[in-house]
Amino acid sequence: MSIEVKVPTLGESVSEATVGQWLKKPGEAVALDEPICSLETDKVAVDVPAPAAGVMGNYIAQEGDTVSVGALLGTIEDGVAAAGGAAPVARTEAPVPPASDTIAPKGDDAAVLSPAVRRAVLEHGIDPSSVKGTGKDGRLTKEDVLAAAVAKQAAPAPVVTAAAPVVAAAPVAGRNEERVKMTRLRQTIAKRLKSAQETAALLTTFNDVDMTAVMEARAKYKDVFEKKHGVKLGLMSFFAKASVLALKDIPSVNAQIQGEEIVYFDYVDISVAVSAPNGLVVPVVRDVDKMSFAGIEKAIADYGKKARDGALTMADMAGGTFTISNGGVFGGLMSTPIINPPQSAVLGLHRIEDRPVVRNGEIVIRPMMYIALSYDHRLIDGREAVTALKTIKEAIEDPTRLLIDM
Repeated sequence: MSIEVKVPTLGESVSEATVGQWLKKPGEAVALDEPICSLETDKVAVDVPAPAAGVMGNYIAQEGDTVSVGALLGTIEDGVAAAGGAAPVARTEAPVPPASDTIAPKGDDAAVLSPAVRRAVLEHGIDPSSVKGTGKDGRLTKEDVLAAAVAKQAAPAPVVTAAAPVVAAAPVAGRNEERVKMTRLRQTIAKRLKSAQETAALLTTFNDVDMTAVMEARAKYKDVFEKKHGVKLGLMSFFAKASVLALKDIPSVNAQIQGEEIVYFDYVDISVAVSAPNGLVVPVVRDVDKMSFAGIEKAIADYGKKARDGALTMADMAGGTFTISNGGVFGGLMSTPIINPPQSAVLGLHRIEDRPVVRNGEIVIRPMMYIALSYDHRLIDGREAVTALKTIKEAIEDPTRLLIDM
């Protein structure tokens, strides 16, 4: 008996996806709820679980095909022989792969990849069979794949000897080309950012912030904070809290244009830009105006881990009224971030560096950061944008304001 494998519901407003990779070959044993196919949507990668145990049947949709919700992907056969004439496989004998970022060896050559390791293998073009695992029982870890990718990039280009037969015009040494199809996520990022440029009247205002007070507070309380809350005290919680003050004072920065209406929100949901293996994603920390420093740090840390593991869901990234993007972690000195539609503003953070500044008529060295606020000028006036950024600056330079809501 054949059991149909169909495209599951992918989330609100998502009607189609691309078949990224088949995780099971025809004839291989399949356990109930074991991932057998990976789908790429506009926002996240989704694993399709097996609806029943048995043997993988035929593929109806091939890798790279665009499929709609409810479309037939393939089949699972119940009690039929595996490919190559093997004996029938019982429906209850298929092992469930370990839920970790490792590859569990299976047979002599094949391996079952967990989502995180599989995505790293696909992204860097690494053959998992050629990499020696350092995990438990020789299992391949995500770090093994990344190390192999670095070694692959550092390896010298192959040299063609004179004795080699010439079958086509050889490329000039060191000038190779590689064409890789854009993922749905990357295509969506490109479309949304270009749409933001074409639709919104984008403008950016800048300021600089003296980080002395925040850095002193972190140095003083980081150990006891981590001991009590189980999470490190970072900069993002300070800037999130400072942004809440600005958004409450200047409601238009926390508003959106929807058709011919302006929608004002009495809550603050901050999208935090996170770098994931397949591109930039923006999970949403909800009700930041009601959260503590520890709650914000925990939420951001959880999203960062989920992004690295490829485990973010559609619900994690839905909504958001304001965005914070921290290019400083990559060493960026200054930038003009692009808003995340339909939001109207985004705060860009940058690296901290010691610079000479004037304080009380004297030149002193202080840890300074440039901050930028990009905004939709159709909704937010220049005065409002500058005032909002100044409010954030003042709250960071005097964190006491965060405690007394000033």
